Amino acid sequence: MFKIPLSDLKEKIICSGKVTAEQLERSIKNKINELSGLISEEGASHIIANELGIEVFSQQQKLKIKELYSGMRNISTAGKVVRKFDIRTFQKGESLGKVCSFILGDETGTIRVVLWNDQVEQLSTVNENDIVLIKEAYVRENRDNKEIHLGDRGSLQVNPQGEVIETVRKEMSYIRKSIQELQGEENAEIMGTVVQVFDPRFFYLCSECRKRAQQNEGAFTCAEHGTIKPELSYVVNVVIDDGTGTIRSIFWKNQTHHLLRKDEASIAQYKDHMNLFEDVKTDLLGEQFKLKGRVQKNDMFQRLELNVQIVENANPQEELARLEKVQ
Repeated sequence: MFKIPLSDLKEKIICSGKVTAEQLERSIKNKINELSGLISEEGASHIIANELGIEVFSQQQKLKIKELYSGMRNISTAGKVVRKFDIRTFQKGESLGKVCSFILGDETGTIRVVLWNDQVEQLSTVNENDIVLIKEAYVRENRDNKEIHLGDRGSLQVNPQGEVIETVRKEMSYIRKSIQELQGEENAEIMGTVVQVFDPRFFYLCSECRKRAQQNEGAFTCAEHGTIKPELSYVVNVVIDDGTGTIRSIFWKNQTHHLLRKDEASIAQYKDHMNLFEDVKTDLLGEQFKLKGRVQKNDMFQRLELNVQIVENANPQEELARLEKVQ
């Protein structure tokens, strides 16, 4: 069963022209009351769409990226390669596995495409700005983001004849703000100096579904995949100061690699030898970075935090040019 976000589902119903936004909201409330509250807004919306004869899932042979939803199988789509990531190895049982990914985009949005093991060899044929046609793949969700996986039947073609992608819609836009201007629930870009670094926190994930693994008497288990060979992951918290204020910034695994300029093997050693991280903290203090991410409020500590998605070293010349334009 594929999962369509409620906002997208409502948009599809309204765009049919059979009901206005106001009428839809009223119909959803009536439907929930009619069924004694034993149905969600999503469920009520699906029923209303069916009653109105509205097709919420496109049966087209090839879908736009915006039309892809978690749970879909045997999908075909095309897009332009926006970003290509490095190949990563992991331990699975007694053998080594490989995984890599790239970001594919069209005029409706972007999505990550993930390649596993033997499929990884195809990454050598893919470059940024190439057009890629994907067939017979499936869509799954990973940390609230959609991903395309080829599976056993999927395939990809690079720069197929007749396939054209004129523009790519950037899924995320980040507005440059000073820290004192941040209000929460927004995508923002800040530039500042590292003034405090906390020790990394380590944890394990299931290498199949990327969910948190549970450890019991030395064995690791996943609710979906049972006993597993886990994948080590980590997060680092850093306080950034830009002269107008400070904000705690959260760097997950991939972002930590960019922050520390270290690979997984180098960072993994700190798990059992945290004292070695002291020199890293000292070197990081005073460094300047441009960070892009999602600003959210931590209700427990009543503070704003930046969930970092893109890490870049600060470029003084670029910053001076930006300030000159502002003035």
